[in-house]
Amino acid sequence: MNRTTRRRLTAAALTVVAVVTGTSACSTGTGKTSAQAAGGGTYTIWDPYPQFAKDSAWAKLLDDCGTKAGVKIKRTAFDTSDLTNKALLAAQQRNSPDVLIVDNPVVSTLAEAGVLTATDENKLDTSKVSPNLLAAGEAGGKTYGTPIGANTLALYYNKEVLKDAGVDIASVKDWKSLTAALAKVEKAGKKGITFSAVGTEEGSFQFLPWFWGSGAKLTALDSPEAASALKLWTDWLKKGYAPNSVINNTQTTSWQEFASGDYAFAENGTWQLANAEKAGFDYGVLPIPASTGGSAAAPTGGEFVTLPVQGETGRYATSQKLVSCLTSTENLYTTDTTLSYVAPTTEVQDKQVTGDPKLKPWVEAVSAAKGRTSDDLGTKYPKISEQMWKAVQSALSGSASPEDALAEAQTAVK
Repeated sequence: MNRTTRRRLTAAALTVVAVVTGTSACSTGTGKTSAQAAGGGTYTIWDPYPQFAKDSAWAKLLDDCGTKAGVKIKRTAFDTSDLTNKALLAAQQRNSPDVLIVDNPVVSTLAEAGVLTATDENKLDTSKVSPNLLAAGEAGGKTYGTPIGANTLALYYNKEVLKDAGVDIASVKDWKSLTAALAKVEKAGKKGITFSAVGTEEGSFQFLPWFWGSGAKLTALDSPEAASALKLWTDWLKKGYAPNSVINNTQTTSWQEFASGDYAFAENGTWQLANAEKAGFDYGVLPIPASTGGSAAAPTGGEFVTLPVQGETGRYATSQKLVSCLTSTENLYTTDTTLSYVAPTTEVQDKQVTGDPKLKPWVEAVSAAKGRTSDDLGTKYPKISEQMWKAVQSALSGSASPEDALAEAQTAVK
């Protein structure tokens, strides 16, 4: 590994910290023999699913895919933030795993650091993956890995609260009609909408559908469109349609507010589906509307299955078989159901909706979703995101107007 590579890995580590709290190619695997490179032996897989024990369906799937490829699997699970830092350290030490499953915004960081191989090199077939989801793993005109599934944001709504307020959910098609619905709910003595605007990546994640739904671009935080999105949120707070608690709300505490049964709407993700079933009231899901109608692009969550750079390039063929097995149509359906993810291919999405019609609005939301690092933003995104959440906090707290807060944010990014 040359000095340039080490500098790039160090810079990448700093970028990852920014993403979570919110490299020319390295040769790896010095302890892997040529015999292992040619086939057989043990292959290592790192994933961000520590909730799945050794006897889980996920762990058994990894072992099954290993058996089909003629190798043994050594799996290590990390928390998401820890996994990324471990991946960078392993690259520095030339000891990367054969297969690495990471949060999609980190893919471009690892790719630019030289940690990952591109699909044109490792021959992963991504032809069936929805282009908008695959874009989250693109950097410098190349694709790194393939998504194992996606989650995103939408609006949960309480049917009883809306009925009592005389709101027909079919009438909610854009920002104007949504705001009108919130006004009716507030007038009826209930609460309007809750979301997370906390000063971390979670806040940016939740603001992005409204930001993109206005037509704004992340390269121009101070655009009139961006200001209109932030003004929408500040107006909701001023009129009492959204609580002041959103400034400190995480997505978990925001959900807890909605679960009280007093709110008409909550912006949250697919990961709350199990909790929604336990909430004790009838609910529905609506894709977040864009300013003038249609579905806004919400940010994609979920992981990519990637192949890190190896010193023994002969290992790639077996690693490719492992990834192809993990992301096959049959296995994607089982895995994404377990993870509460929407599958990355239309074939499996159709199967999911057939099995559970309640997933239809989530499939629609994912179809309109967008990667946070898309548009070739790559490692630029963390800095943009940080300034975005700071602007949101500043405007919602009343310390600056939406226009001034975003103008300051854009200046800081530059």
